[in-house]
Amino acid sequence: MAARSAPSCHLRLEWVYGYRGHQCRNNLYYTAAKEIVYFVAGVGVVYSPREHRQKFYRGHSDDIISLALHPERVLVATGQVGKEPYICIWDSYTVQTISVLKDVHTHGIACLAFDLDGQRLVSVGLDSKNAVCVWDWKRGKMLSMAPGHTDRIFDISWDLYQPNKLVSCGVKHIKFWSLCGNALTPKRGVFGKTGDLQTILCLACARDELTYSGALNGDIYVWKGINLIRTIQGAHAAGIFSMNACEEGFATGGRDGCIRLWDLTFKPITVIDLRETDQGYKGLSVRSVCWRGDHILVGTQDSEIFEIVVQERNKPFLIMQGHCEGELWALAVHPTKPLAVTGSDDRSVRIWSLVDHALIARCNMEEPIRCAAVNADGIHLALGMKDGSFTVLRVRDMTEVVHIKDRKEAIHELKYSPDGTYLAVGCNDSSVDIYGVAQRYKKVGECLGSLSFITHLDWSSDSRYLQTNDGNGKRLFYRMPGGKEVTSTEEIKGVHWASWTCVSGLEVNGIWPKYSDINDINSVDGNYIGQVLVTADDYGIIKLFRYPCLRKGAKFRKYIGHSAHVTNVRWSHDYQWVISIGGADHSVFQWKFIPERKLKDALHIAPQESLADSHSDESDSDLSDVPELDSEIEQETQLTYRRQVYKEDLPQLKEQCKEKQKSATSKRRERAPGNSIRLHFVHGYRGYDCRSNLFYTQIGEIVYHVAAVGVIYNRQQNTQRFYLGHDDDILCLTIHPLKDYVATGQVGRDPSIHIWDTETIKPLSILKGHHQCGISAVDFSADGKRLASVGIDDSHTIVLWDWKKGEKLSIARGSKDKIFVVKMNPYVPDKLITAGIKHMKFWRKAGGGLIGRKGYIGTLGKNDTMMCAVYGWTEEMAFSGTSTGDVCIWRDIFLVKTVKAHDGPVFSMHALEKGFVTGGKDGIIALWDDSFERCLKTYAIKRAALAPGSKGLLLEDNPSIRAISLGHGHILVGTKNGEILEVDKSGPITLLVQGHMEGEVWGLATHPYLPICATVSDDKTLRIWDLSPSHCMLAVRKLKKGGRCCCFSPDGKALAVGLNDGSFLMANADTLEDLVSFHHRKDMISDIRFSPGSGKYLAVASHDSFIDIYNVMSSKRVGICKGATSYITHIDWDIRGKLLQVNTGAKEQLFFEAPRGKKQTIPSVEVEKIAWASWTSVLGLCCEGIWPVIGEVTDVTASCLTSDKMVLATGDDLGFVKLFRYPTKGKFGKFKRYVAHSTHVTNVRWTYDDSMLVTLGGTDMSLMVWTNEMEGYREKRPCDSEESDIDSEEDGGYDSDVTRENEISYTIRALSTNIRPMFGIKPHLQQKEPSTDERPPVSRAPPQPEKLQTNNVGKKKRPIEDLVLELVFGYRGRDCRNNVHYLNDGDDIIYHTASIGILHNVATGSQSFYQEHNDDILCLTVNQHPKFINIVATGQVGDSADMSAAAPSIHIWDAMNKQTLSILRCYHSKGVCSVSFSATGKLLLSVGLDPEHTITIWRWQEGAKIASRAGHNQRIFVAEFRPDSDTQFVSVGVKHVKFWTLAGRALLSKKGLLSTLEDARMQTMLAIAFGANNLTFTGTISGDVCVWKDHILCRIVARAHNGPVFAMYTTLRDGLIVTGGKERPSKEGGAVKLWDQELRRCRAFRLETGQATDCVRSVCRGKGKILVGTRNAEIIEVGEKNAACNILVNGHVDGPIWGLATHPSRDFFLSAAEDGTVRLWDIADKKMLNKVNLGHAARTVCYSPEGDMVAIGMKNGEFIILLVSSLKIWGKKRDRRCAIHDIRFSPDSRYLAVGSSENSVDFYDLTLGPTLNRISYCKDIPSFVIQMDFSADSRYLQVSSGCYKRHVYEVPSGKHLMDHAAIDRITWATWTSILGDEVLGIWSRHAEKADVNCACVSHSGISLVTGDDFGMVKLFDFPCPEKFLTCLEMCTYASLRAAEMTTQINPETRITEKKNQNPTLHGQVVLT
Repeated sequence: MAARSAPSCHLRLEWVYGYRGHQCRNNLYYTAAKEIVYFVAGVGVVYSPREHRQKFYRGHSDDIISLALHPERVLVATGQVGKEPYICIWDSYTVQTISVLKDVHTHGIACLAFDLDGQRLVSVGLDSKNAVCVWDWKRGKMLSMAPGHTDRIFDISWDLYQPNKLVSCGVKHIKFWSLCGNALTPKRGVFGKTGDLQTILCLACARDELTYSGALNGDIYVWKGINLIRTIQGAHAAGIFSMNACEEGFATGGRDGCIRLWDLTFKPITVIDLRETDQGYKGLSVRSVCWRGDHILVGTQDSEIFEIVVQERNKPFLIMQGHCEGELWALAVHPTKPLAVTGSDDRSVRIWSLVDHALIARCNMEEPIRCAAVNADGIHLALGMKDGSFTVLRVRDMTEVVHIKDRKEAIHELKYSPDGTYLAVGCNDSSVDIYGVAQRYKKVGECLGSLSFITHLDWSSDSRYLQTNDGNGKRLFYRMPGGKEVTSTEEIKGVHWASWTCVSGLEVNGIWPKYSDINDINSVDGNYIGQVLVTADDYGIIKLFRYPCLRKGAKFRKYIGHSAHVTNVRWSHDYQWVISIGGADHSVFQWKFIPERKLKDALHIAPQESLADSHSDESDSDLSDVPELDSEIEQETQLTYRRQVYKEDLPQLKEQCKEKQKSATSKRRERAPGNSIRLHFVHGYRGYDCRSNLFYTQIGEIVYHVAAVGVIYNRQQNTQRFYLGHDDDILCLTIHPLKDYVATGQVGRDPSIHIWDTETIKPLSILKGHHQCGISAVDFSADGKRLASVGIDDSHTIVLWDWKKGEKLSIARGSKDKIFVVKMNPYVPDKLITAGIKHMKFWRKAGGGLIGRKGYIGTLGKNDTMMCAVYGWTEEMAFSGTSTGDVCIWRDIFLVKTVKAHDGPVFSMHALEKGFVTGGKDGIIALWDDSFERCLKTYAIKRAALAPGSKGLLLEDNPSIRAISLGHGHILVGTKNGEILEVDKSGPITLLVQGHMEGEVWGLATHPYLPICATVSDDKTLRIWDLSPSHCMLAVRKLKKGGRCCCFSPDGKALAVGLNDGSFLMANADTLEDLVSFHHRKDMISDIRFSPGSGKYLAVASHDSFIDIYNVMSSKRVGICKGATSYITHIDWDIRGKLLQVNTGAKEQLFFEAPRGKKQTIPSVEVEKIAWASWTSVLGLCCEGIWPVIGEVTDVTASCLTSDKMVLATGDDLGFVKLFRYPTKGKFGKFKRYVAHSTHVTNVRWTYDDSMLVTLGGTDMSLMVWTNEMEGYREKRPCDSEESDIDSEEDGGYDSDVTRENEISYTIRALSTNIRPMFGIKPHLQQKEPSTDERPPVSRAPPQPEKLQTNNVGKKKRPIEDLVLELVFGYRGRDCRNNVHYLNDGDDIIYHTASIGILHNVATGSQSFYQEHNDDILCLTVNQHPKFINIVATGQVGDSADMSAAAPSIHIWDAMNKQTLSILRCYHSKGVCSVSFSATGKLLLSVGLDPEHTITIWRWQEGAKIASRAGHNQRIFVAEFRPDSDTQFVSVGVKHVKFWTLAGRALLSKKGLLSTLEDARMQTMLAIAFGANNLTFTGTISGDVCVWKDHILCRIVARAHNGPVFAMYTTLRDGLIVTGGKERPSKEGGAVKLWDQELRRCRAFRLETGQATDCVRSVCRGKGKILVGTRNAEIIEVGEKNAACNILVNGHVDGPIWGLATHPSRDFFLSAAEDGTVRLWDIADKKMLNKVNLGHAARTVCYSPEGDMVAIGMKNGEFIILLVSSLKIWGKKRDRRCAIHDIRFSPDSRYLAVGSSENSVDFYDLTLGPTLNRISYCKDIPSFVIQMDFSADSRYLQVSSGCYKRHVYEVPSGKHLMDHAAIDRITWATWTSILGDEVLGIWSRHAEKADVNCACVSHSGISLVTGDDFGMVKLFDFPCPEKFLTCLEMCTYASLRAAEMTTQINPETRITEKKNQNPTLHGQVVLT
């Protein structure tokens, strides 16, 4: 039996030999105490060279691979590998964990770095994206995360001289990061021509934006900003692995074995070549270097650590060595001295001194070594090799004795016999050879019994037998020395083995788990003297077992430290130490053995804790010696609280059922009923599986929970108030120290904890997201700021919250078994205890984790199940109550003593000022003194002690006590039977509340004329309840069996009860005494009914599908109704007492005639006409609508009709009580629904006068009483019901603008594709054709002519240096709203277009730009709080939500200086469509375009996401905070208005309720404004404005506009509201109106734009002015007094802008767009001069050389020529059907060339007048025409076409010119082609997906501008014939450009004007 408990001895880690040099870098540092910190395997090591002492940090569970030192050099951060790797921050002095960071990375943590002040830590993961993550490590909180790079990252560092900047480097890249808000944005380092693009291995940051980095080829690269400025070549001969910066400069270490020191400007100081020193060797490679003062630490690839003193640099001191490459398998101990021998695949054999902790000998062999043995006298050392040979050395001088190779496979095990005569050698080819030592190792025998490789050998003490283990797990015996196999068990029985290292055998059965056959234990070694066995396995675990251990699954102690396989383990010769070796971690661990330890010493022994306990979970003594579990606890532990369907699943289920419902709802559905019900009183208290859930509040009310309701009971008035925020069973409740707030935790898929106020019953915070299944315990901290919670998921997760903020502070796995209680330390907020099944743990917070230590029981007690726990009078003292009735007293983690307190479990305990109170299963309350020395007083809960006035009845004496609380001079007690009692200190007991006990409750009946009801339950009781104000239980009677139904007789005198065994009884309704009983059926009775009137008959329905009819007077059965195919569920009589209506479990509706029981068939139409005495049926046409859309997963279990036949109440399996209008015809009727029950509602009944509804919860055992409120009687209350499942289908009209906005899909630039349908090979990929006349190298030919005619009249050519954005024409109004605002008291306006935010000065028209967005901006808002003046937030479109730079983001920036204050990368995939600041300006609300239309709230200054939730399944247009609130906001969208509250981290929403107004229906809502007293105004698609009070519609302002109300603006100053809509201008009406605060009176303004309808998209009000943005891209300022309109901004409206032309001599330009207009813009005056409506979409436009004519090409193939002076048409012609792509006048003004998408260019002679007859055309153009240019002499035309080809034609003949030489000699008048050798350099590498669209050479002929599909404008030198040239990039447009051109006015000014061609962006013209 001994093996069933763990051994009582212990191992302590004493020394680790080794250092991790392979695959890790920069992992070796000096701490402030001059100790050396590094890691090996899974252990952090702090080594003191002075004392030659090691300390260990063992908080990791797998290999450590990264390490960073805090700038103060005391704290260390280490990161590990693993599936869920974590980072530990620990103190190098105490080796205690300070913080744990987890739950973010996967695979492993490759690099770590602290910032300058050590507040933040950056980590890099090993996942596929190499995620970079920034932490606030003290709080354990992630601040930001981004994908790092597609390939490995090797080093990362904070820039110590610039805040919020980081640098990372790795495979072929270096990246410079900036952290802003929650966004980490990288810029790739530009290698340029300065150095090769190569892998960068390490880096260090310096002043002035300089970064030094070490490259793979041994150079040092020096960066300034993001550019490589110089390289220091040959700094090392090979890769530079480590770089360390210190005060004096930098130290680098490389693969060449050199250390170099550099000064602060990176000039060389000195070189130390370690290979040349006396300790050096060939191939030494430096992995880590640390320079402090005159000491340098060096770590090498081969696991050595050197310390170098600079003065004696050629004498490095070797302070640590270990094995290196390959695996480490060989281990042997010296038989007489404290020495250990190891041998490894690195071919070295090493001898270690266990006393001096040092290497004393090393010898290199020829082959990798796999095993070792020392003979009995310690003279010979035998080594088995991987190649099948073995070698014997002399131990003293390591000289060879013999080398023998008899085998081909590796030798895995060898051993000398105890008498020293033989050596047994086990090989992988499954043989064992025996050699004679004295005969110079001559082979004397072999053992050949095994079929698999030999793993272990042991000799018997007399050297006559050998036992072996092989890879099959077989154990065989041989006689020595011959090697004959022994098969007789008798012969072996008496053999005593000299050593025990075998893993199979009777004596070691216990090391294997009970049910596993895996072969993962690598090594064991038995200690016969200490009777312990040590094992080593593949999981890095060392275990101690008792020896021998015979039964499988023995208990053990376990120790971690090694990372992966532990390959071997041995006791030292005197059993003082255990030596273990790690395979892959190359390390040797030396453990001190501490026999039968004393408790107190243990304290000093094991100060280190580890996350995985050193005393394994399994090591607890087995169940066999624990008393039987108490039945109650047994029951409770088996409850899983799992649900088939959780409430959270309902929305998805509904979505799935949408189709079904659409087909069904063609008929108009009935409205929901006018009545509503309100919860009035609940009988019940949840005591059967919850404890300590009952408290007094501040004002002496009592708070507890039952079902899904939090109850506040006032005992003076006998009334209850309810918290109804939960939607499923509440499992735990605790009260805040100030006794005003309560926290409750519920069941759920993602269960929530609600913290609510007992006064206002409003939720203050809701915590979700870290538990599963449910919450079993909660507790507040003493200061009330924190909350601890425990889940009921498999690992019983413990979470520590800052509940007000809703933030998770720390999380940890609690235990495998259930945890019943969590308690926070009242003195130290970072500590807590948990108690549960065989579990008592003491936790402390460490950053984002919790570190737990098991309570140490010692010899005092047994490992009991703990049911309750409290802290005592100091922080060390804790008390817990056990399942056996003891109270355990703990000091720190040690059990000090136990006191017997109760018979049976102690369920509840409570700490008082001077003592304790406990309550147990024995029904006794005990008061104790403050040390549990003596019991001061006991109270027994007995009926005799009930106070005289107490109402209700105590069901039994000494009920099990589950909760105790003290206060107000009383003891409050909750019992398992669902009673709440108040015990006076002097003894009398008052019963306050009671309910049914455990077991389902189904039976319910209401009295025919009194306000009382009867219930019967599976708890075998029948109870009568008073529903009048006394609310008490009037009578109770125990039954022999549980019951499922009951019924009062019509005169109220008798009560019939159906029982579960098939019998039923009739009892006197007053005394509950039996009148008569029958037992005719086997199955349970499911329904029982008296016939109406005199109650002559009694119908009894049973589960065996019969209904028996009895004559009540004669007590005889008179009829049986047969014919049902399934069990009966409901029966009802008709008024005459002649007909029965029956429902069965097979959903049949049947009719029987009474009293004989003949089956009748009644057509469904007739059923309605019958007058029924009662209606409890759930089937039939009259109640078809009560079945929900998701009828498959939920059943309607009960219904009941009011006596006026108006309202049908139903109860269902999901716990909903619903009210329907009766009859409910048609499917899916509308209803009101109420949540209070948690799961099934088993029965519902109206009282006799319909004033109350009584409902029963099946498993929640509660009886709820609801008051019925008639229509019209409607006091405003916080909790009204939710309306029907299904939104009404009727929509409020249709509007094209709304529909378009709803359906738009935004193009995302990162995913750009070609805008033109090009085909063919791109220019930069085409093969160059050799030209026919290659010119000779020295040409005597005349000089080549100019490529381009230039107009630099007598000026020097000056290249264009840069382009600066100067002017933008355009405003995004067509699909965005509320995006124009005033700033600076109306002097400036701010708006957006494309990807830029524009600040426009009203007076001067000058603009400035915010250009940090990289894609279209969709929304803009301005912070109204005076503290944040001129702060703007803009949201953009973006790709998926991977948090990379392509993700959608919100930028918050200062409008005046354009500084970015914060960037929020969000998970709103597709884009952000609305943003709004809160009242204090600190919070920001954003809405996404993702399918769920997520709503997120941010604390934008920190970049922290506070809360996020799916908003609605259809598009949300706008969401805005109430202007006076930081927690309330409103969202509107397609048929949707919701009122939201932020509670902690949770978002709670209420749908707008329409039901109060007649024929109001939910329309699509478009805009929001606010008024005082919680009024909200929403503008609708029909032009009405809805006015809401709270969330209830209170009136409608009809036809506020004639069309949709798109924009509303609340002026904070005076509360006036501006609305903007879509209207035709008329005398009285206007598209803009100004209203008073109540929206009662208004004044209309007309916008004088000349359009047929005005459509306003944005309104804003400043001082006396209203600012309006329209759908037509105008921004207009309207004066409030004189209604004068001033147009500030114009732009194109719809469709791409393709056409662009600049005037030949003036600062004008033209633009032509698909909105059918050509507009003339003045650059100097910054405005639109004129526009012409053409009536068709225009594609291209061109000025004549004199500037007097304009030619316009249309999309329909027509072209028009206008005279500039009069804007009259001079001529027009349509010779083509397809779009005209380019149109050009020849430089001599004679010809007009027209290029179209019909693959043609037509020539027209203008001198022939306006008839415009075509004179010729160019033939054989292979594709559509893109651009055309004339030559300077008007004789040639160059054409670029859609197949990436350029052609030259003669003018006007149209002949194709093929001669390359001739083409090269042409001088062109203009160059707009994107094709041709001269411009090959404009095509970038990334042009696979997207194209260059347009180009233009400047008039000086030396600069070239291009525009492309990515929205980039680039500047090149012209010509640029080389591929992939570098350029200047400007990004302004969110996407594609179409055409562009530049005019040279003088060399300094350029105007480029571009048009944007993306369907999502219009109309914007930009000037740079």
